[in-house]
Amino acid sequence: MAQRQLAACVVLTSDPHVSEYIPEYWQARQWLTGFDGSAGTLVLTDSFAGLWVDSRYWEQAELDLAGTGISVMQWGRDNVADPEHWLAQNLASGQQVWLDFRSLSVQAHQRWAQALSEKGISLVGQPDLLEGVWPNRPALPANPVYQHVPPFACRTRAQNLAAVRQAMAEHNAQWHVVSSLDDIAWLFNLRGSDVPYNPVFLAHAIIGLTDARLFVSPGKITPQLVTILQADGIAVEPYDLFQGALANLPSSDKVMFDPSRTAMAAWQQFSTHDQVRCLNPSQVLKACKTDAEIENVRRTMEFDGAALCEFFAWFEASLGHETITELTVDERLTEARAKQPNFVSPSFGTIAAFNANGAMPHYQATPARHLEITGNGLLLIDSGGQYLGGTTDITRVVPVGQVSDEQRHDFTVVLKGMIALSQAHFPKGVPGPMIDAIARAPLWQAGVDFGHGTGHGVGYFMNVHEGPQSISPRRQFGPEAAMLPGMITSNEPGLYRPGKWGIRIENLVLAVPAASTGFGEFLKFETLTLCPIDTRCIDVNRLTPTEVNWLNAYHQQVLDRLLPLTQGAAREWLIARTQALQAVSGQ
Repeated sequence: MAQRQLAACVVLTSDPHVSEYIPEYWQARQWLTGFDGSAGTLVLTDSFAGLWVDSRYWEQAELDLAGTGISVMQWGRDNVADPEHWLAQNLASGQQVWLDFRSLSVQAHQRWAQALSEKGISLVGQPDLLEGVWPNRPALPANPVYQHVPPFACRTRAQNLAAVRQAMAEHNAQWHVVSSLDDIAWLFNLRGSDVPYNPVFLAHAIIGLTDARLFVSPGKITPQLVTILQADGIAVEPYDLFQGALANLPSSDKVMFDPSRTAMAAWQQFSTHDQVRCLNPSQVLKACKTDAEIENVRRTMEFDGAALCEFFAWFEASLGHETITELTVDERLTEARAKQPNFVSPSFGTIAAFNANGAMPHYQATPARHLEITGNGLLLIDSGGQYLGGTTDITRVVPVGQVSDEQRHDFTVVLKGMIALSQAHFPKGVPGPMIDAIARAPLWQAGVDFGHGTGHGVGYFMNVHEGPQSISPRRQFGPEAAMLPGMITSNEPGLYRPGKWGIRIENLVLAVPAASTGFGEFLKFETLTLCPIDTRCIDVNRLTPTEVNWLNAYHQQVLDRLLPLTQGAAREWLIARTQALQAVSGQ
C-alpha cells in the first residue's frame, strides 16, 4: 500500500464469479484475519484494521479476532457505517482505495464509487496487492466436471439455452455474459466440486443466439464430454481466455448481463458496448422447479429424513454413555446420510452448537474449539445434504438433560413463528420480504427478534443458498424478489441469547397454488422437510389449538412417509417422536 501510495485496502469475501462460497485461492480475507465465517469485509489503512460482519457473526468474530488488533465492526447497528461510508468519513480528498476489480461486482462498484467519489476519493483495482505477499497461496481447484443426467436432470441443455435465448431476444441482445457458477452449472446440466459443499465448477460462459462458449480450465472436462457439448452447440475454451473473448465481441452488438453477478474486470472488457442490465434469466428459471424436479425433491426429503432418524436414535441412545462432542455430531450425521441413495456430499458445513455456541447463528466447531455435549441444555443442529435429486437444509434443536422454563418459552415462540409462515397464504408474485413479518410476529409479540432473514432459496442439486427469492427484511422489493410457484425456500426463524443458547427451527417449503379468486392467484407453502420437531422443548400452554393441530398433522405426515424407510432403533425413535400433542383447553 505504501509503495503504491494507497490510503486503504479493501478485501471482500468474493471471487470473479461473485460467489458466496469461494475456493481457497480467493479466501484472502480469511488468510489475512483468521476469521473463517462465510461473509465479511476487511478494511485496512496505515493505522486501522476492521472487519465488517453482520449479526450472524458478531459474537464469533469477537472470539476469533480477540488480541489481533482487528476491530469487529458490527454491520447493521445504527452507529456502524458501511465500510465504504466509513472510508469516506476517515480518508482525505485525493486519496486512493484499492479493491480487487476481479472480485467486485459491477453493482457493488457503483455503490463504492459513489460513496467515495462524493468525498473526492478514488477507487482503483490494479495491481493485485496480494501477489508476492501471500506465500504458498493455494492453487485454483482442478476437479473434474461431470454431467447431471436423467432421471435427475429433468430439463435438457437445449431447453435451458432456448429459455435463456428467448429472454435475450426480448431484450434484442446478441450476447449474454454469465459468470455465476450456479447459473452455468444449471444452463449446461453440468456439476463439479470446485467449491466446498456446492456442486459447481469454476467457469464463465458467453451465450450467443445460436451458439455458446464455455470457459473452463483445460483438463477439467474429458474429451468425451467436450464432444457431447459440441453436439449441443457449446464450444469449450480455456478459462483464461474469457476476458479476451469479451473484448472481441462485435462492437455493434448488444450484451446482456447481470450487474450483481458480473465482476468489474469482466465488464470493463465490453463496457463500450450497448448493454442490457438485468437479472440473469436462469436465476428465475432454475428457482421455479418443474413437476419432475419437485417429485425428486420429495423423494430426496424422505431419504434425508430416514438418515436423520438413524442419527437421532443413535444420539439419544448414546448420550451419557459415550463421549459426544459437537464434532461427533457432524461425523455421525454425515455417515448416516452417506448410506442413503444418491447422496453426494453435505450441502454446507454442519452447525452443531451446544448451549452458548448456539447463540452464534453460523458457529462452526473445530478441533481447537468445540464443546462436549454433556450436562443440561439445548443442542442446535443445522445440516443438509447434496443428493442427485435435490438439496436439503434442516435445523432442529433437541434437549440435553433438563430444559428450563425459559428455554421452553424461547423454543415455543420460535416454533409459533415457523408454523405461522408454514400456514401463510399470499398473492403470487408478492416480494419475499413482505412475508418475513409473518414469521416474526409471534417473536415480536414476546419482545424478541432475530438478526438474520427468515428464508433463503434452495437449489436443485445446487447451491444451498439460491436466489433470486429471499424472505428477509434486508432484501429490496424489486421484481426479482417475487415469490412464484415451484420455488423452494427455507423457513427458519430463530432466537439467540448470547452466552446462553440459540434456537432455530428450519424446514424447507415449496410455493404451490392455493386459490384463484377475483383478487388474483394466491400461493401457500407445502412443507418438504421430514423430521420430527422435538416436543420435549415445547410449552404446550403457549400453543393455540390450530398450532397444535398443524404440528400433529406434520408429525403424522413425517411418520407415514418415513416409516417404510426406517427399521430398528431408528423406527422406534420415529414413532416415539411423532406422538400427537394435546391442545390445552382455553387457548
